[in-house]
Amino acid sequence: MLDEQLLTAAAAGEAAAVREAVTEGADLEARDGRRRTALLLASAADHVEVAQILVAAGADPNALDAQHDTPWLVTGVTGSVAMLRVLLPAKPDLTIRNRYGGVSLIPACERGHVDYVREVLKTGIDVNHVNDLGWTGLLEAVILGDGSAKYQEIVRLLLAAGADRELADRDGVTSLQHAVKKGQREVADILRG
Repeated sequence: MLDEQLLTAAAAGEAAAVREAVTEGADLEARDGRRRTALLLASAADHVEVAQILVAAGADPNALDAQHDTPWLVTGVTGSVAMLRVLLPAKPDLTIRNRYGGVSLIPACERGHVDYVREVLKTGIDVNHVNDLGWTGLLEAVILGDGSAKYQEIVRLLLAAGADRELADRDGVTSLQHAVKKGQREVADILRG
């Protein structure tokens, strides 16, 4: 009952109820039907205050759910810089891979989360990590991005952080070749830089 209260309150962003459940001894690593912990529920919904309480109590930022997400990995999907900053003191494993074999940087690049990419690159995360599709963050930004200003900035950030512009996908196609094929002139110019 107490564990369910914790999970429900975390998902709803009810900080006072989370604090109460933690104080009364709820299991920080209790799981819902999809194996999500309270910290994962809070992270996915960007309930920063709830996450602060859970991290301070010792919740695990690396707890995998049934979909192979963790509190840390979902920050790349949501793009929440505030949540990234809450979770970093808990020392998340930056090498844990999502169900696609990617680290948190890759979905952030795909979704155009410029501020998140800027912040996560400061952590030393592997800028050239290759996921199960054979794509890096740079390839995802070009292949799945639209070439708009936010994707141009992500490409700049990745290159400044040491992204290898010559890393090709499984078919041997580089980011530059993808940009040219998609008509992303500005991105192609940055990649030629």
